[in-house]
Amino acid sequence: MKILISGASGLIGSALSASLEADGHLVLRLSREASKDRDSIQWQPESGRFDIREMEKLAGVEAAFHLAGESVFGRWSDDKKTRIRDSRVRSTHLLSETLAKLPTPPRVLVCASAIGYYGHRGGELLREDSASGRGFLAGVGREWEDAADAAREAKIRTVHARFGIVLSKDGGALQKMLLPFSLGLGGPIGSGRQYLSWVGIDDVVGALRFALDHEKIEGAMNVTAPNSVTNRVFVQTLGRVLRRPAIMPLPAFALKLALGKEAATETLLASQRAIPEKLRANGFQFQQPELEKALSEILD
Repeated sequence: MKILISGASGLIGSALSASLEADGHLVLRLSREASKDRDSIQWQPESGRFDIREMEKLAGVEAAFHLAGESVFGRWSDDKKTRIRDSRVRSTHLLSETLAKLPTPPRVLVCASAIGYYGHRGGELLREDSASGRGFLAGVGREWEDAADAAREAKIRTVHARFGIVLSKDGGALQKMLLPFSLGLGGPIGSGRQYLSWVGIDDVVGALRFALDHEKIEGAMNVTAPNSVTNRVFVQTLGRVLRRPAIMPLPAFALKLALGKEAATETLLASQRAIPEKLRANGFQFQQPELEKALSEILD
């Protein structure tokens, strides 16, 4: 199968590309940089255009994964917030419109999204049909998913993979936590009562490939492990796996000083208890449904 991927060099994209190529699929990579690689296609989502000379490479693409986007972590200046939004919304508009105009559009488009769509919701169980929440990230999530309307109108089956916190030793939140925890400086963030919806990288790849192959999956799809935990339980479990104490708290006020109130409140202090209802209803089997086992396997 000929498959197009944006964000192929990122944490999720690189793992997905390797999995697909290992099974003999041809992976075309969207890149902002010009390349002589015949499997690379240059695009410029900021300006809203593809290099016209590259368009012929899209012929015969049967499926596409759109995984690109600016990281939400860090202090949110006005410029940072613009990059967070535009890197998601503009690129999704461009890709969905481009695919829709192909003589033979792909049969499926799987776009990244995030459980930030739900906003801060305490202990509420969040399924795919739960309402969107309040705040900057929730608003970005709504625009992000709406930006794929051109693909839907072209009868391309469109899936929005709402990712939780992806656990991998090769990048993302877990990698950033390893050094302080290994030094005995890990601990709960804020009250520690906020829910953290996590998922192992192998299950992320499995879920994306499952969505590729299962025609019944369409629209929002929570990509989270079935067992969310509170932040306090997460850090205690990580400390246990690393055989290190996890008792050094990071107060909410210190986090707000470091990141700014809005960024801290909507990322590390937000509580989202998302469950993968659509994946489970369609028969997806998680390889790592329990946190301690997942962390032990990921960290060897």
